[in-house]
Order: sequence, then structure tokens, then C-alpha cells
Amino acid sequence: MLSTTRRRTLQWLGLGGVASLAGCATDAPTSAQSLDETEEPTQQSSTNLVDQVAADPTDIPGPIDRSEPAEVDVTLRPEEVTAEIEDGVTFTYTTYNGQVPGPLVRVRQGDTVNVTFENPEENTMPHNVDFHAVAGPGGGAEATMTNPGETAHLRFKATYPGAYIYHCAVPNMDMHISAGMFGLILVEPPEGMPEVDHEIYLGQHELYTDKAAGEEGQHNFDYESMRNEDPTYVLMNGEKYAWTPNGRGPAATVGTGETVRVYFVDGGPNLSSSFHPIGSVWETLYPDGSLTTEPQTHIQTRLVPPGSTTIATMSSPVPGDFKLVDHSLSRVARKGCMAVIRAEGPEDPEIFDPDPDPQ
Repeated sequence: MLSTTRRRTLQWLGLGGVASLAGCATDAPTSAQSLDETEEPTQQSSTNLVDQVAADPTDIPGPIDRSEPAEVDVTLRPEEVTAEIEDGVTFTYTTYNGQVPGPLVRVRQGDTVNVTFENPEENTMPHNVDFHAVAGPGGGAEATMTNPGETAHLRFKATYPGAYIYHCAVPNMDMHISAGMFGLILVEPPEGMPEVDHEIYLGQHELYTDKAAGEEGQHNFDYESMRNEDPTYVLMNGEKYAWTPNGRGPAATVGTGETVRVYFVDGGPNLSSSFHPIGSVWETLYPDGSLTTEPQTHIQTRLVPPGSTTIATMSSPVPGDFKLVDHSLSRVARKGCMAVIRAEGPEDPEIFDPDPDPQ
């Protein structure tokens, strides 16, 4: 049986299907051809409807506990799916494995990574993947360039540690990334990551659509808005306020005093994020995802450019909802960019007293 959301979506879209993005040029631009001369996708119908594209922030691989390099198999499937941005508003996303951001890939420095890249036959566009953790041409983009129905393989050694973005890199790559094709690969150093109580994974990106935010119905991709860098939505994990109490629930529920490490990637394709935890600070932060430099401490807001990452930890000695936002606050109030970590435990009025007795 269809869920209420899915049934409602079908009613909005009608029996004739929906508009989706298609027709990307399969050949990369030549040296004499600029990216803005590549053919923009036309639109074709698609009925590949899903109930959720927002990646579960807690559904990530655990810390690596081995002391030697190994071979790691990774399968990525570019999936073109239609889902809700917010209640009543649908959009055709391009994703890795049906989620935004794509799966967090976790390996160890020195590991050999075997990537299987499967472009399903039902897709309408070519896709590939560029890993910033790959020391090789295009980050693997040329090796994984596939049309619908094709499968490619890539083998690489993770030679340097850190948190790195991966993303689609076909012509019109800005559209593919905006529509959801980005993720994070974590290359742990041989000694591993410092121990924490919880880990979560968030990805920010912007959507450019042909309707105003909140206008019901199917939103199609709008190139003019993207050229002007004027997004309709700015999102964490693909949906408006996805991981908040008013959405799918908090990104994580933790105990007071417990440490939370956040892996954060800014897919862009254009906007930097002023990443900030309201009601706290980043107690330890690795700028740009670097694990070979000393971390910063007690950082209130960290600028994360598109195509980059950060690793940041926080905790709270008192209970409450702590909002993770882009401190370009119109993006929070008007375009949907927020996630929430909920801390539960006893009050501590010596640290925070919201209702003190009058003196």
C-alpha cells in the first residue's frame, strides 16, 4: 500500500507522469569548448517516485578498527528519483544510491578501493563520479563515465587521509550536483579517529527551481536561476528542514555531556556555508576536512566552501534542541537549511537557567 505521502504525491502529479531532467551531452567539452556551451538537458517524463531522499544522518559506517590496509568494495548507483522537497512540493533529484547526500564512504589510508559504478537502464542521463580522495585523472570521473544501462569499474589507493567530497562531473555538472549528486568519502589516518559518543553526516546544497518555494506541485530545474546563483531552496540532506522535529525528527538524540562528531560536506554547487551550532560551538574542528593539521578549538562558525568539507565536534551540558545551520540566516528562515541535534538529560541551572528567580 502506498504511504500517505506517496499517494498524495501521485494525486498531485496525475496519471500522465511528471517532468524530469534528461538529455545531458555524453561527450566532455573539448579544450576549445567552454562548459556553458554544453547542451542543457531537455525534459522527459518520469514516474520513479520515492518517499524520501534525505539521507539518515546516523546511517554511516562505524570507525575502522583494523591496523592494516585492506581492499574495500564500494558500489555507487546514480538514481534519478522524484520526491518531496517539502509537503506538497516535488522535484526530480539526481542521487547516488537514492539519497542526498550520497552514502558516506569510509576507508583507511593505504586501503585499495574497488568502485563499481552502475548506471541503471531506467535513467535518462549519463553520470559518473569524481572523488577528491583519488590521486588520478579527473578523480575517477573519466573511468566511471557511463550511459544508462552501463557499468564501470574504478580501482584506486587512498593515499592521503581526510574528509573529501565526491560528486558527479559530467557536462552540466552544476545541475547534477545541485540536484543531489554529491557525498563524502572519509579516509581515516592509520591511527584512526579520536573516540566520540556519536557521529552524524550532513550535506548542504542548493536547488534552483522554476517555482517559488512552497508552491505546490512539481518543480523543474531552472537554469537561469542557477546562472544567477539565486536558489529556491538551500537544504541539508535534500529536503526542507528534513532532520528537525517538524520534519523527520532530530538528526540525532544524545545524552547531555556526550560528544557528537559531525561530518559535513557542502555540495554547492555555488554557495559557501557558514556552518554554526546554535547554542554551542564547535569544540574541535578540522578545517576543510584535513586530518594532517592541528584541529581548531571553540569555533563558533566555520566557512565551508562548495566542494569542501569539515569535521566538527560538539556537546552540551544541558538539555535542549541545538540547531545546526548556515549562518547566512535567510537560508535558514526562508529556504530550509537546518538540522537539529537533541540533547536529553538533567537540567543544570548553574550553567544555563532560562527562568531564574528574581533577586
